[in-house]
Amino acid sequence: MGSEPILVLTTGGTIDKKYFDALSEYQVRESLLGDLFHVAQVRHPYRMEEVLRKDSLELTDDDRTLIGAKVQAAQETRILVTHGTDTMTSTARMLAEVPGKTIVLVGSLAPAILSKSDAAFNLGMAFACCQLAKPGIYITMNGTVFDGLLVQTGAA
Repeated sequence: MGSEPILVLTTGGTIDKKYFDALSEYQVRESLLGDLFHVAQVRHPYRMEEVLRKDSLELTDDDRTLIGAKVQAAQETRILVTHGTDTMTSTARMLAEVPGKTIVLVGSLAPAILSKSDAAFNLGMAFACCQLAKPGIYITMNGTVFDGLLVQTGAA
């Protein structure tokens, strides 16, 4: 198994949300991924960079272009992108145009800050996929690795 470093790009989404009340008032906060990696004692080399702090329904074509530019310019060939689940397939289609890189998008249905969240599991799955998968575009959720060009979500 390779020890190539992984670039982790954070873009927001539910994984990084903090809810303020029962009426769904929220803020996309600073990512907790660094904390999750620390708690999990991740030893594989990685570098983390915040790109955006947005709900995926608020992402624009310019935002997707920015994400694509970060992926394209990265020295790393293995890239994990945290993303809101509603439009991750749109971003996956755009990122599929980047050749020669293993790109894994991941999100969660509950914020990472909650104790009963799928975030840590999904993140670990995506990190492992990033290490092992061949170049291409993938989405990992709920214990499954999907071809990023074939998967469908409810909102995209």
